[in-house]
Amino acid sequence: MKYWTQLATEQFPPSAIVAQARAAEQAGFDAVNVSDHLQPWWEPGESGHAWVILGAIAEATERARIGTGVTAPVFRHNPVLVAQAFATLEELAPNRAFIGIGSGESLNESPAGMDWPEVGEQVSRMEEALEIIGRLLEGERLDYEGEFFRTKRAFLHTRPPRRPEIYISAFGPRAAEVAARHGDGLWTLADPEQAPEMIRVYREAREQAGKDLGEVILQTGFSWAEDDDAALEGARVWKATQPPEFYVDDWSDPAEMQRKAAEEISDEEFMQSYIVSSDPDVHVERIREIEAMEATVVCLQNASGADPLGALDTYREHVLPALRRS
Repeated sequence: MKYWTQLATEQFPPSAIVAQARAAEQAGFDAVNVSDHLQPWWEPGESGHAWVILGAIAEATERARIGTGVTAPVFRHNPVLVAQAFATLEELAPNRAFIGIGSGESLNESPAGMDWPEVGEQVSRMEEALEIIGRLLEGERLDYEGEFFRTKRAFLHTRPPRRPEIYISAFGPRAAEVAARHGDGLWTLADPEQAPEMIRVYREAREQAGKDLGEVILQTGFSWAEDDDAALEGARVWKATQPPEFYVDDWSDPAEMQRKAAEEISDEEFMQSYIVSSDPDVHVERIREIEAMEATVVCLQNASGADPLGALDTYREHVLPALRRS
């Protein structure tokens, strides 16, 4: 079992993210990833560029694997540039880089000029982009004429010996099949109602393709503070990620998304999807429940707005040691 932490570019400025990355490695996390957003889910928030931040994290850390959680190569990020960026990151941090890939949200693509499509096109764009990224990382000089993307003799002139792994986010069965065909692992939420079906579809598609399982990355968020009220208050903005329509429909106004979520999502509902507690044992117990859902990686997003470094220190002293003992 591996434990990753996701650092929230929507919640913390870039300098704080780098400090958290250093603390996360010292805490014993196996990997650090950063969210890749143009806008936060609420206002006021943050939106530092994930790729630039990863370069700083590569310099500030020595061991932990590093990547995005996740990048959407559907409009804002051209797949040729995605391949170039993560080949560069792997050259800077050998044997450490990976790419998290997803189909994106209107929140980040519409402000860049995209007319937000229906879900089927989102996934089709992602799959086409994955083909381009994979072929470039394998060293191909690529002429490509697709439905959504075109390349003309694209080539990675800086290409490290090791190809960064690609982990693919899936919230539906078609995306899980795409993850099986094009990726090195499945990345989905640690939702006991949704995750088992995503894993089943992914596993069956991997077997049909004659591939090993790869990673199964299940993600949740956590917030720790000295008392429970502070832990909740520090993470409450993340309610704005809970309405499922924000991931598929044309929602791109952070303030309006925050208002809608505040009206619809209770504190109790929020704390069913995030681990919010001042008690390290509660964090351990909830993470063990995720492990039992066939995860090979548990990805824990640090949403501890009250004390992000204190939360990572608590994981160093209490949570990760208890998990590894078990």
